[in-house]
Amino acid sequence: NRGISLKNLGRYEEAISSYDKAVEFKPDYHQAWYNRGISLKNLGRDEEAISSYDKAVEFKPDDHDAWYNRGISLKNLGRDEEAISSYDKAVEFKPGHHIAFYNEACSYALQNNIEQAIESLKIAISLNADEYREMAKNDLDFDAIREDERFQELIK
Repeated sequence: NRGISLKNLGRYEEAISSYDKAVEFKPDYHQAWYNRGISLKNLGRDEEAISSYDKAVEFKPDDHDAWYNRGISLKNLGRDEEAISSYDKAVEFKPGHHIAFYNEACSYALQNNIEQAIESLKIAISLNADEYREMAKNDLDFDAIREDERFQELIK
């Protein structure tokens, strides 16, 4: 809990030290590994964050938030194919995880995989139309597919 409080204060390095102490005493404490990953991601240390998320899902394989945030860190590193796999795991454990579908659509669009990008975006919009329709209108990740008529239809 000390780590969570420090993270909430933006004191990520200190938070990481607290999470390290927690897993020193309880190595399988998945929540500490997950929160450690969040703090590392907030510091831009995505490779290390991925390692922490990997530990979190090692101990709690159905932790949809860990899978989702692992995907975000992978996307930040330009590893879109791996990011998509992580988003897929997130929605496997939480089928209505709309932001995972949205970010999956972004990763597919960055790969110029129009079919999959449209399909994932369609699901995200069906789950939360107002938010994702607006986000997609200006999201640079969709630049490669922006002129596609199916994309245009989705963001109307």
